[in-house]
Amino acid sequence: MSPSRVASISVVDLATPVVIALIFIALVSLIREPRRCEFNAIMVAGAGAAYLGGGLGIWELAYTTLATYIAYRGLRSYTFIGIAWLLHTAWDIVHHLYGHPIVPFAPKSSLGCAICDPVIALWCFMRAPSLLRRHDKHITQTAGPSKAA
Repeated sequence: MSPSRVASISVVDLATPVVIALIFIALVSLIREPRRCEFNAIMVAGAGAAYLGGGLGIWELAYTTLATYIAYRGLRSYTFIGIAWLLHTAWDIVHHLYGHPIVPFAPKSSLGCAICDPVIALWCFMRAPSLLRRHDKHITQTAGPSKAA
């Protein structure tokens, strides 16, 4: 495979995805825990399937399978959600260079997604603190359901 033609990139192309990520984070901050973690896991799982049919054949299915597993682990762990967003960032870059854009009518949409996703990942690695709620309990990072004593 050879890289697709990469169009010129403007400041707007770089800044807009960061603003979109911050808006996403602010809106998701309105969701109380533990639902915020669960919502984030569902969102990153959906992002994992967004490229199905994106021009990379069987690799699309392999990526989606891996992304789904990591998102499932994210139901109880923001660390896994952050990993899933970073994995999606890598897939965005592959699509920007070799595949179809995530939004068919927006040629630089995969590039924008590759800029947006690490911002969300960083927030998740910080355990997704609420930007809009002052007293919000964080979930405990666990590998599975907690056991009552």
